[in-house]
Parts: sequence; C-alpha cells; structure tokens
Amino acid sequence: MFHILRRPDVLFITLAGAGILAITMGVRQSQGLFVSPLNTGTGLGIATISLALAVGQFAWGAVQPLAGAAADRFGPGMVLIAGILLMALGGAVTPFIDSGFGLMVTMGLMMAMGSGAASFSVLMGAAAQRLPPEARGAASGVINAGGSFGQFVFAPIAQKLIQVLGWAGAMWSMAAMTLLALPLVRKVAGSGHAPAHHHEEDTGVMRAISSAIKDRSYILLHLGFFTCGFHIAFLVTHLPGEVDLCGLPPAVASWSLAIIGLANIFGSLYAGSCVSKYRSKNVLAAMYASRALLIAVYLVAPKTELTFYLFAAGLGFTWLATVPPTATLVGKLFGIRYLATLFGLTLLSHQIGGFLGAYLGGLAITAFGDFTWMWYADMALAVFAALVNLPIREAPVVARVATA
Repeated sequence: MFHILRRPDVLFITLAGAGILAITMGVRQSQGLFVSPLNTGTGLGIATISLALAVGQFAWGAVQPLAGAAADRFGPGMVLIAGILLMALGGAVTPFIDSGFGLMVTMGLMMAMGSGAASFSVLMGAAAQRLPPEARGAASGVINAGGSFGQFVFAPIAQKLIQVLGWAGAMWSMAAMTLLALPLVRKVAGSGHAPAHHHEEDTGVMRAISSAIKDRSYILLHLGFFTCGFHIAFLVTHLPGEVDLCGLPPAVASWSLAIIGLANIFGSLYAGSCVSKYRSKNVLAAMYASRALLIAVYLVAPKTELTFYLFAAGLGFTWLATVPPTATLVGKLFGIRYLATLFGLTLLSHQIGGFLGAYLGGLAITAFGDFTWMWYADMALAVFAALVNLPIREAPVVARVATA
C-alpha cells in the first residue's frame, strides 16, 4: 500500500480503476432489488425474470476473456468506454420491455456484457500496464475492493429510487449513473496503449489454454470457483425475496446487500494479505467452509433484521475475497503471460455457477414457495468447494513437469 500512497500518479490510476469497478459492479449487484417490483409491474413472473438475470450471470463471465483479448489488441480505453455505454443503454431500454426474451437481451446481455467489459480483467490489466511492479499487487486489492464499495453505496440508493420513482424511474436513474464512469477511463487507461512486458516464454495463447485444461489443479480450482458463483448469484438475486418471505421490509434487503459490500472491502484486503503468508488453496478452502457454517447458523436462527445483518456481514467478508487467492493460484500455476486469459476462463466457470444459482432460485420459489432446498444445495456445494481446493498443487506447472 505504501507504494501506492507515495506516488500521486500511481494513486490516481488505482483509484480510477476502483471507481469504475465501483460503478459497474454496484449497479450490477443491485439488480436483485428490481425482481419483485419488475414482476409486479410487468407480470412476467419470477422464474422468467430470474432466467434473464441468470443469462446475465453467464454473459458477464463469458465476455471476460473476450474483453481482455480486445483490450490487448485495441487498448483498454476503447473496451472500457464501449462496455460502459452498452451497460447504460441496456438499463435505459429495459423499462420499455414487456417480454421475457426482451429482458434477456437488455438485462441478460447488454447490461451484463457491458459490465463485464468494464470489470476485473480489463481494469486490472490496464492498471498493471501503467504501474510499477512493486505497486501492482496492492493496486489489484484496492481495485477489487472498489467493486465491494460500489455494492455498499448503490444497493441502498437503488432501493430508495425504487420507492420514490418506481422501478422504471430507478432503472433510468441507474443507467444515467453508469455514465459517471466515463471520465475515469482516461485516468486508468491513459491516452495510448502500452503493452505489458512478461518474462515467460511466449508459447501462444491456444497452447497455454490447452496446457491449462489438462492440469488437474486448474480443473479443481474451476470447480471451487463454480460453487462461489452459484452462491453469490443466488444471494444477490434472491435475497430480497427471502427477506420478503420472512415478513421484513424491503429496506432490510438493500441494507443487507450494502453490508455485504462493506464487509467485503475488509475481506478482500485481508485475503490479499493472507496469500502472501499462507497457501492460496488453504485460504480458499477456509472461505468456502465458513460459508457452509454461516448458512447452517442462518437456517436455525430467528429471521429478524439483526439476523440478516449479521448473516450479511459474515458472508460479505468472503464475498469477492476469493478473487485474489484464485488469481494468485492461476499465476503460480502458469505464470503471468496469459494470466488475463486463463483467469478469464476461471471467471467464466464462476458465472456458469452464477447462471444456475440465479435461475434455480427462481424455479425453487415458483415450485415450492420458498428457498429451503436452495439453501441446502448452497451449503452442500460450499463444503464441496472447500474439499476440492485441498488437493491443488501450487507449484508451477512447468516445475512439476520438469520434476516428473
């Protein structure tokens, strides 16, 4: 952190990246608050709306490696601007939609792909190209925490806008606020495109991908991150519905999402410090195991406002804090030459889980009237994720092959 604070230019680049992620992730992670009012206003049904948001979970992950490749080819500035504009346009058009297919296009594709293009892989890559090596680690932690700060800020704002302006007015307002990220693009991306320099041998991206998908540890890492996506998407989409089932006011849901974002700021920074002291696989296993324990406690606890706030704080500490140790593991296994591509594929696995978490939650509430079976599935998957991370071998693949 000292390397960031002592140089104003490094500080401005880092804060600009964190600011863009705060806006794009804050708007995106608040979409679950629109499910109930959107259903009331359009009559499309919870399952249909959940499917649109589930498509968005997958699209956000699918665009990550593509956006990273485009940033390498054309420069991060162009990709970031296109993503922000696409996200704002999707939000602005959504209130005019009256079909499930249209909702999949606007919220499921336009907003999600725009957010993904202005998210982790492009922002961290853009910052790394302009920062000295000694500042990159701390800068990544700060940028990652920016996304959590955005959730803390935008969730209560979105809820208040829905109450005052209705869901359509709130959606237009959020679309307008997305454009606030545009002035920050030049700060983080610069005026030109400076390619990153790497010391690893350039064997080609397709060969790197082929080598990665044959590696057992990389597959195990994907399985754990898949579960993380299932967990996060289920909660961010259906926590407002769970709050409503418990007879509590909507503000409890928005403040719970805000608390998750606030807690994850500290969780992300703590996770970043842990990966320099402990094995990343053990850090991830502990995070996933804690989620299973927290869900078990929640299921037996009285459903009060305090319960939701404490539950949110506990979950929030590991919410997106899995990103630093997961990215670190990919870097340890394969080096940094194609880190953006290989980590982008890991994020895609995360969002496949996100698709299922969002969509199956909608099916569960439609079929059973509550989320009981989803909570059980979420808890079981968290235990599974903790276990599959333990056999991961952290030695670089090249070193392991040479030893064999």
